Amino acid sequence: MAEMTLEDLSKKMAKIDFGMLSTRTEGGAIASRPMSNNGEVEYRGDSFFFAYDTARSVTDIAGDPRVGLSFTGAAGLLGGPPLFIAVEGEAALIRDKAQFAERWTKDLDRWFEQGIDTPGLVMIRVHASRLHYWNGSDEGEITL
Repeated sequence: MAEMTLEDLSKKMAKIDFGMLSTRTEGGAIASRPMSNNGEVEYRGDSFFFAYDTARSVTDIAGDPRVGLSFTGAAGLLGGPPLFIAVEGEAALIRDKAQFAERWTKDLDRWFEQGIDTPGLVMIRVHASRLHYWNGSDEGEITL
C-alpha cells in the first residue's frame, strides 16, 4: 500500500473519538490522560482539546510544552488490525473565548456546562511536528 498522506490520516482520525495526551511533569515523569478528539475538525497538524486551568495537563504544558498524542482506530475489515497513530508536537495554552468558539461543539457541554463561558476554561492546541502510523502491516511517518 502507498504511504498515507496527512489528508488520509485526517479522514481516519475524524472517526476516532478519544486519544491520549502525554505530558512531562515537573519531576520528569510522563503523565497521560484521555482527551476527546473532535472528529468534526479536519486535522491539518493541529489538535485542540479543552481542559480546566487547574488540570495537571495544563500545569505540565506550562512547564514543558513538548507533548505526545496517541490514537487507536477501530479494527479493519474482517477483524483486521486497528490503526495506531503517534503524534509528537508542541502544545500551547489558549485562553481566548473567540478561539474557543471556533472549536466548540455541543458535545463539550457535557464536561463544561457553561460552554465557552466556563470559569477556568483553557484550550490546548497541539501543533504536530511528526506523526507515525501503523495500519496493519503498513507503517509510515509524516514530518510537518
